[in-house]
Amino acid sequence: MATTSLKLPDELKQRTITAAEQQGVSPHAFMVSAIEQAAHAAEQRSRFVADALAAEQEVLESGSAFDAGDVHTYIKARLSGENPERPPLKPWRS
Repeated sequence: MATTSLKLPDELKQRTITAAEQQGVSPHAFMVSAIEQAAHAAEQRSRFVADALAAEQEVLESGSAFDAGDVHTYIKARLSGENPERPPLKPWRS
């Protein structure tokens, strides 16, 4: 395991110690967990952006997309416990 040194402002170090104590973990474990959560969130965001860009490209190439109203109706039905059919793709180019 690699060693990394962090220089924290005194106020942040104290907040870290206090938060770690409240969670019943060491300040080190608290910081490792915080960094792990931040890295995971950054990775998820990166995947989300990549998926969105790929979906945009697919829509631009196909000229078809889902109607927002149809999607809202579909989601509401799913949330109500129904099993509706997926909305149809519709051309959006004229």
